[in-house]
Amino acid sequence: MYRLLVVDDEEKIRALIRKYAEFEGHQVTEAENGMQAVELCRKSPDAFDLIVMDVMMPELDGFSAAAEIKKTCQTPILMLSARGEEYDKIHGFEVGVDDYVVKPFSPKELMLRVNAIMNRVRPAAGGQPRQTESFGGLTVDFSARVVTVDGQRVDLSPKEYDLLSYLIKNKGLALTREMLLTNVWGYDFYGDDRTLDTHIKLLRRRLGPYSKYIVTLRGVGYRFEGDRKEGVS
Repeated sequence: MYRLLVVDDEEKIRALIRKYAEFEGHQVTEAENGMQAVELCRKSPDAFDLIVMDVMMPELDGFSAAAEIKKTCQTPILMLSARGEEYDKIHGFEVGVDDYVVKPFSPKELMLRVNAIMNRVRPAAGGQPRQTESFGGLTVDFSARVVTVDGQRVDLSPKEYDLLSYLIKNKGLALTREMLLTNVWGYDFYGDDRTLDTHIKLLRRRLGPYSKYIVTLRGVGYRFEGDRKEGVS
């Protein structure tokens, strides 16, 4: 069961999402606009497992609301948008949006996207030993899903972390675009490979000098290269 916050100024959209989400056993809280969503998250940063939010809303749009929410909590955000332009997606990813569903959407697809996001961000259960890998000043703690650059924590979106994690765990291998989309975004991905390029661009920006470890393979995909110092504690 996931605790969902559904944010949309259209009551019919909220009701539709609530119907399908509750059918799958999830708990739903509704907000009519971005400002309400921000206030709910400020009041209780850990109240929700995932936020489903529209882009175009009165008082505060979805992009602005997402940016404000990310200041107080790292709850994954699935954005609903009637616009599918690349610029909108890039802007959303930059402020921390994890995935997009373009209106009009299939409720079944939406629930698949919700489940796919939660399967990626939900921490593994059972007292496993902490595993970290370091490449120069880049360190990834797989147990805590924490990335640091020269000792400073880097705030990655769940999707950016998943992409980096997959690249590192397949270090030295040529990973095709199809492989990355299938294994990072999942079988239910309906977008195009520009989504991958956008995330690679954002990820490189966040890694700073260690972006060099992500190598572009022209016409193929990407490969992670770096001298590894692995530790388990």
